[in-house]
Amino acid sequence: MKTDGAVTHDRSEETMEAKTRWFRSLPMSERMDLLCYFTDLALTVNPALQECKDAQPIAGRIQVISAT
Repeated sequence: MKTDGAVTHDRSEETMEAKTRWFRSLPMSERMDLLCYFTDLALTVNPALQECKDAQPIAGRIQVISAT
């Protein structure tokens, strides 16, 4: 469904590309605020995350949103 920039409340409109465009539209200060918010949320849910040292990346965990 094409909304031409109108507000929609349809979950099917919440594509990864749309979320990426929204996130990129935020100023860097708001992006950092969200990072802090999500970090605080993760630590509230699982305080043991703070004890993890030397985290290693997991192979194959990168998602390509679109190839342009």
